[in-house]
Amino acid sequence: MTDDQSTVAAAAERVRTAVVDPLTEFLHDEAAGGIALAIATVVALVWANSTFSDEYLSLWDTKLTLGIGAAVISEDLRHWVNDGLMAMFFFIVGLEIKRELVCGELQDRRSAALPIMAAAGGVAVPALIFTAITLGTDSIDGWAIPAATDIAFAIGVLALLGDRISPGLKLFLLTIAIVDDIVAIVIIAVFYSKGLALGWLAIAVAALLSVLVLQRLGATRPWHYIPIALVAWVATHESGVHATIAGVALGLLTPTGKIAGRRVLEDLEHRLHPISAFAIVPLFALANAGVDLGGGAIGDAASSRLAWAIVAGLVLGKLIGIAGATFLGLRLGWGTLPDQVTKAQVWGVAALGGIGFTVSLFIADLAYDDAALVDTAKIGILAGSILSGLVGIAILRRRTPVPDAPPEPDAQPAPA
Repeated sequence: MTDDQSTVAAAAERVRTAVVDPLTEFLHDEAAGGIALAIATVVALVWANSTFSDEYLSLWDTKLTLGIGAAVISEDLRHWVNDGLMAMFFFIVGLEIKRELVCGELQDRRSAALPIMAAAGGVAVPALIFTAITLGTDSIDGWAIPAATDIAFAIGVLALLGDRISPGLKLFLLTIAIVDDIVAIVIIAVFYSKGLALGWLAIAVAALLSVLVLQRLGATRPWHYIPIALVAWVATHESGVHATIAGVALGLLTPTGKIAGRRVLEDLEHRLHPISAFAIVPLFALANAGVDLGGGAIGDAASSRLAWAIVAGLVLGKLIGIAGATFLGLRLGWGTLPDQVTKAQVWGVAALGGIGFTVSLFIADLAYDDAALVDTAKIGILAGSILSGLVGIAILRRRTPVPDAPPEPDAQPAPA
């Protein structure tokens, strides 16, 4: 092998190690995590509509107080999951965003332009549809509910189609969902934060800056950062900014590349992503997806502008927004579709973008204080996400041919 060939081979190996392997593992975990999320959702719905529904409600309404001295936080168990454990989920989202920005699809402007446009359309159009339907009602505060895409569920549904889905199609959906997450994080920070306490906010910022200082000093062990992360979380929680934003910020501050011989970001993703996919997110679904469907709840939702606004936003808004923005970007020459991805398949990806679920439930809880509105929103989210998944599967099954089977090896003559 020549020196040039060795250099090319070494570069290819670095790309595989830094990008391809983490992406393959990520997609595998997301697909399996989607199954765990679906199981937790079904369990929550069955539990909330069984003879043990009172136990379900009382469990998640249980108060838990943690803290020392003046720094005491008292929340029910559901909010400890939503504010505490979900901070870990958003920390991993921050890691994924950082990886994509530094060495993934979002690094190359031309490659990133099309999914960024698609994600922007997939946020704007659902929000506009929701706003148009709920204008003049108390429900309008939830305008961002149909703007979200659930990566785990969307990739999990895509996995049902098996080998007929190309890596390029998976990557296109994944990149759209990650950009969607960035927008959702900004929306939560800007529109769903309440009554800023500047003193606590200053402490949160100081904690984040101290992370940078430790990095400059060469600290690489997790225990160096865990106390600071806890301070940042508590201060963010008390500042009025939603506590999960601390998780995102810490993820974005995580260094890429090797630090003291260790790939910190990839190592954290490898260790924490399964915990998020198979424990934290299913626990979130268990705590939040349990809606009592009896007593006319479905009928009330069917006559509610809120529920229809969410369904229309997720099913129609995502379909029109993502596909329309993608085709506009192609017409303007702002990007190209990945290899083996057709324009017809874009409609299927756009439909799967309407599986909002996790982040949609999260925003619904932030948007409304009225429990009745939250429950109606949850029914709309469940209905819209299921419909979006079915539409996406139908389109992709119709528009994606089954790959040809590999040729069978020539039969060997039987021994004499």
